[in-house]
Amino acid sequence: MAKETYNESSIKVLEGLEAVRMRPGMYIGSTSTKGLNHLIYEIVDNSVDEHLAGYCDEIKVTLNKDGSATVEDNGRGIPVGMHAKGMSAERVVFTTLHAGGKFDNASYKTSGGLHGVGSSVVNALSTWLDVEVSRDGNIYHDRYEQGKPVIELEKGLLPIIGKSKKTGTKISFVPDPEIFEHTRFKEDDIKSRLHETAYLNPELKIIYTDLRGDEPDTETFHEPDGLVGFVNDIDKTSEKLHDTVYFSGISDDIKVEVAFQFCNEFHENILGFCNNIYNAEGGTHITGFKTAFTQVMNSYARELGILKDKDQNFTGADVRNGMTAVISIKHRDPRFEGQTKTKLDNQDAAKAVNKVTTDEIQLYFDRNIDTLKTVLSCAEKAAKIRKSEEKAKTNLLTKQKFSFDSNGKLANCESRDPSKCEIFIVEGDSAGGSAKTARNRMYQAILPIRGKILNVEKASMDKILQNLEIKTMINSFGCGFSEGYGNDFDITKLRYDKIIIMADADVDGAHISTLLLTLFYRFMPELIYEGHVYIAMPPLYKAMPKNGKEEYLYDDEALEKYRKRHKGPFTLQRYKGLGEMDPEQLWETTLDPERRKLKQVEIEDGRMASDVTEMLMGNDVPPRKQFIYDNARTAELDV
Repeated sequence: MAKETYNESSIKVLEGLEAVRMRPGMYIGSTSTKGLNHLIYEIVDNSVDEHLAGYCDEIKVTLNKDGSATVEDNGRGIPVGMHAKGMSAERVVFTTLHAGGKFDNASYKTSGGLHGVGSSVVNALSTWLDVEVSRDGNIYHDRYEQGKPVIELEKGLLPIIGKSKKTGTKISFVPDPEIFEHTRFKEDDIKSRLHETAYLNPELKIIYTDLRGDEPDTETFHEPDGLVGFVNDIDKTSEKLHDTVYFSGISDDIKVEVAFQFCNEFHENILGFCNNIYNAEGGTHITGFKTAFTQVMNSYARELGILKDKDQNFTGADVRNGMTAVISIKHRDPRFEGQTKTKLDNQDAAKAVNKVTTDEIQLYFDRNIDTLKTVLSCAEKAAKIRKSEEKAKTNLLTKQKFSFDSNGKLANCESRDPSKCEIFIVEGDSAGGSAKTARNRMYQAILPIRGKILNVEKASMDKILQNLEIKTMINSFGCGFSEGYGNDFDITKLRYDKIIIMADADVDGAHISTLLLTLFYRFMPELIYEGHVYIAMPPLYKAMPKNGKEEYLYDDEALEKYRKRHKGPFTLQRYKGLGEMDPEQLWETTLDPERRKLKQVEIEDGRMASDVTEMLMGNDVPPRKQFIYDNARTAELDV
């Protein structure tokens, strides 16, 4: 084997936006539909920043027939004058990473697009991007292809293509199919994000138009009730126990807004936003709110005699049982974990939210004793249920031997390094037997389940805890589970880096996958949020030509492509289930890390995910039928 040369010529410097095109996931999270939609969010966030600065009250978002998207605002317009770099400031914004007005506190006091990479990243990942800037009485124009400008500037300035008394910026772009797995924007996710933005900015109007169908689909999002309307919308199908509470305040130059409400539900739903950006994984602002609310509620409970001297305090989960809350802060210098801003990391945000929450909810509850008693009764009820369930779990969730057990259930792997281990959940004895034979015993565990597990969306907690399949999964994963009135889940104890659902590629298999995902989402959501849950993609067909190499085809689209490119006769085998594959076939198609295909389950919008789960797995049939009808042709899981 020839030795590879490593010298000064091996050091490669990526110029301009090359790094973005080579490693897009570092900037937008992924190249799936989630990352695709993120392009629109980056541009919209810049327009929202103009609104926060006081210069924009209307944003138009349009999905065009040719697959492009257009975002237009009536803000000040991107500066177009000569920059110190020797070109128009607009071109600096679209061609240079970490360039923009967000680093100048005089231009933007608070901003969602804090890193100055949004516009340039969108440009880098687009087949083409077109810019029109209206300011100073003129309309200026620029255009890019795969991040590179195609219009020659005269003396470094943009050409003027018209006159206008208005101001603002209009950006159109087409995602590059060389980068993204799919280039069709997902309208439901985009509308949900825009609607959230309208709730967070009561004076902003957002006009959404989808021109891709036979008829234009237009919606206007304008929510003058702000966070109160947001919470009411989330709880629109729930039994509300009191009117929505709203408060706001400023601490250490951080503006804090909170709205919350309690419903007759056994779970909490708390959403956090910083500078209008949804933080899916929460962060310090959520921690500050939870800590303050728990402390204040326990203090009131002792004042009112609900908790006696000998009683332990209510837990945080107790006092938040049934709560829906939205926490929104405005911060001059927010720090997020990652460019996609999923988790806030500022410690001063925790202190500010804690102080404002402590001060304001005491003022409110001192004047609204009936609401206080309602909230405390929820905590008292939750604590009683939690204690009884803890006793039940002690009896029901007996520890099983973490190895091959007598029932042949979990066939564990030899390694005890969670970062290297993965567990396959397989339906049926036949497929489970093949998987146990085919796997790599060093790092692959197999957990067979019998048929469809319990639908946890419809079941009571005692039935859930008594279900043998669910108990086996909880014990196998090792990290416990969480429920609405208690939390025994500890992600650090997870025994497997990947939990892979391996079901047949038919309707029953899809149903089993959905039941498992419902279980994970409701009682072990961190598994999904932290990227541990996958769905195996076994092939549907095996093409066996008379002359040539056999080939596995994973769906009907792949089969159609094979028919078009393959010359000559071939035999086609269709796999009705995983049990029809022998161990060798199962290994090379579904288990082998070098050749298999996996879909990683992701959640982009926690509120939408909860609503859809309730719709699909709950008791209300008509909305479920309508949802399936509307989404059957476009449904997918983000990878």
